[in-house]
Amino acid sequence: MVETVLKGEHMKLTLAETKLIKDSTAIIADLVTEVRFKVTKNALELVAMDPANVAMVVFKLLSSAFVEYEVKEDTTVSINLNDFKGVLRRVKPSDTMTLEVEDNKFKITLKGTSKREFLIPIIDVDEREQKIPELNFTVEITTSSERFAEAIEDADIVGESVVLAVGKDTFIVSSSSDLSQANVEIPKDDTTKIKGPADTGSKYSIEYLKRMIPGGKLSDNVEISFSRDYPLKVEYKVVDKMDLMFILAPRVDND
Repeated sequence: MVETVLKGEHMKLTLAETKLIKDSTAIIADLVTEVRFKVTKNALELVAMDPANVAMVVFKLLSSAFVEYEVKEDTTVSINLNDFKGVLRRVKPSDTMTLEVEDNKFKITLKGTSKREFLIPIIDVDEREQKIPELNFTVEITTSSERFAEAIEDADIVGESVVLAVGKDTFIVSSSSDLSQANVEIPKDDTTKIKGPADTGSKYSIEYLKRMIPGGKLSDNVEISFSRDYPLKVEYKVVDKMDLMFILAPRVDND
């Protein structure tokens, strides 16, 4: 059992499943480098936009995921995710992990067969708080994370962008280049639920989607929401524990 403790002057958080923060951090670090964790009464969370303003990531580790969750007041900790990811790679399954704020440093202590301490700097992040946009989608799909990942990887063989669309009782993932084409149809079944009008489709960057689909390590199912020429929402949830959501701008053809 791995235990994580995050404590500063105003907080003490103990987490048994370090995978939730370890795997999420590795995924988020592929999109953004500097983040601000906000610790509230309900969750440890972050909202960040990638440098190109194409994708947003929203991460929430709910208080109900923690074994112990004491927060006296809202606290923010801004760090370089690559620094944190490097330490998280060293976590062994039998380790306990303690996170503290000490002398304006983020202190990470790993205890197993030995005791290891790491200090990473707390940094200043652009103070402008990211707002999660209010979006209304015409299409909502729930499917297997593995099926979705496979479809994106199939499309990646052919092109740089992918069209997500709804057919008659199918979810269609397709890509094309000058000479090649890939077309994946995922039928509606017990695992795949499709809501929305047929012939609705929108185009997105495969490069960004490839950075999001590792969320399948955390959740067996993925929720996909879009409309025609409209942002895409891709969401991985662990009930009562974690929510990892991405919003991706559409690619709109000029011709």
